[in-house]
Amino acid sequence: MKIAANLSMLFVERPLRERVQAACAAGFAGVEIQFPYEVPAIVLKEALDAAGLPLVLINLPAADLTDGGPGLAAVPARQAAFDKALEQALSYAAMVRPLAVNVLPGRLAEGVERAQALATLTANLRRAAEAFAVLGIGVLVEAINPLYMPGFLINTPDDLAALLDAVDHPNCRAQFDLYHMARQGIDLPAGIARLAGRIGHVQFADCPGRGMPGSGKLDFATAIAALRSSGYQGWLSAEYRPGDATTQDTLAWLPEWRQRGWIEAR
Repeated sequence: MKIAANLSMLFVERPLRERVQAACAAGFAGVEIQFPYEVPAIVLKEALDAAGLPLVLINLPAADLTDGGPGLAAVPARQAAFDKALEQALSYAAMVRPLAVNVLPGRLAEGVERAQALATLTANLRRAAEAFAVLGIGVLVEAINPLYMPGFLINTPDDLAALLDAVDHPNCRAQFDLYHMARQGIDLPAGIARLAGRIGHVQFADCPGRGMPGSGKLDFATAIAALRSSGYQGWLSAEYRPGDATTQDTLAWLPEWRQRGWIEAR
C-alpha cells in the first residue's frame, strides 16, 4: 500500500500550494485535498508536477456541509446545486487528474424522508460515477461517524454496502475511514471484511482524539492486516490533526510503518 498526506489537515502552517512540496519532502508518495477549489486548477497541477506526486483524492463541492448544513448529494431540493458542483468538479479534475473524487452523502435535510434522501443520493452517485468514468477517475462515497457529524446519512460499513448495492455501478466504491469506524466502536476487521473488494480508498487517524498514529488506542497493525486479507492494495491517507505541533513533528510513525512493511518505500 502507498501512503498519502491529506493536505487539508496536514502541513496547514503553509499555503495550500506549498503543502505539496512539504509532503514530498516528508516522504509521502501522494497527496489528497478535501476541497481544493480555492486554488486554480492550473496552479495545483504545477505544484503536483513540480513535486512529482499524484493527487490521490478530492471531494466534490458540498456547499454548507462543513458548516452544519445538509450538503448537496442527498437533498432533492438542491439538485440544481449538485449538478453545478458536479460540473465544477469535472472541470477541475480534468486539469489536476485525481485518482478519485469523493461524493459526501451529507446530512438528512429537514423535511426530507430518509428513503427519499437515499434515493436522491443513489441517483447522484450513479450520475457522478458515469461522468467521471469518462475521465478514468473513480468515484467514492464514505461513511462518517454521527458523533462527528450528527445526522450524517451514512455511518457504518452496512450503510455503505447497502448504498453501493443500490448504486450498482463499477466506478463507485467505498472510502473507508479507520477513525470514523473506530469512533463508533465498530470492529475494524469485521467492517473491512464486510466491504472486501469494494474499498477504493482508506483514510486514517488515531482514535479517539483523531491525532497521529500512536496518540490513541486504534490497533493499526490489526487494521492493516485486515486490509491486506481483504485484498486491498490501494492508498492509505493520513487525515489527522497534528494539534499544537507542526506536522513534521508528528511523523515518527511514518518510517516505522515503512520498516514494518505496511507501506511501500517511495
